[in-house]
Amino acid sequence: MEQPELNPNSVHKLCESSSPSVDDDDDPPVLSSQALAALKEFLAEQNHSVADSDVATGGDSEVDLVSEDWRMSQFWYSTDTAKTLAEEVITLCQGTDHSRVACIACPTLYAYLKKMHPNVSLQLLEYDKRFEQYGGDYTYYDYNKPEELPSGLKNVFKVVVADPPYLSKECLEKVAQTISFLKQPGESYLLLLTGEVQRERAAEVLGLYPCGFRPQHSSKLGNEFRLFTNYEPGTRLGGWEK
Repeated sequence: MEQPELNPNSVHKLCESSSPSVDDDDDPPVLSSQALAALKEFLAEQNHSVADSDVATGGDSEVDLVSEDWRMSQFWYSTDTAKTLAEEVITLCQGTDHSRVACIACPTLYAYLKKMHPNVSLQLLEYDKRFEQYGGDYTYYDYNKPEELPSGLKNVFKVVVADPPYLSKECLEKVAQTISFLKQPGESYLLLLTGEVQRERAAEVLGLYPCGFRPQHSSKLGNEFRLFTNYEPGTRLGGWEK
């Protein structure tokens, strides 16, 4: 887990408190070890944020994303992962007119889909209200209230992609309720991005199995991350691992 962002004002105050007194004008200013450590931490965090921003935009402004907020367990996909997922979603939508796609807590995928295939019908369900910038494509979503959603979203999505914010059984079960609320009757495709530790739960709760494809993030995560689906992807996504 990333460390909380250090407030620049806090760094300033630490440096200020360690400044030499008026009587020490002849001596060069020296930071205390505490102030120096705080300053180094702040500068490192600033550099890390810039690097994350570059990756989130694909390095060539392919998509625009807000910065990750670790307090909401946000970790954006790498460019290759986002593009691979987007192409898979589009493949699943082929052959059907007006297929709708729901992205639960995966704004990176939404952004790449919108960029690569602007005509696809998308809905992003996300707790972070910074994504209200997407207008009608955005729906506020709190996984603790899995079915408190607009009635117009019920049972209308052919493809549902979910990335639960936490690796708990409770979170997965509540997101599963949301998936059930969203997916259309009959043929529907479910993709779940979560930790390897959820393998048995994904099969038990949603009937999903892992693919060979290993999703990556712009920030390095300590947990092994996997993609689970309710369909056999064939040669795509590295096939099924059952």
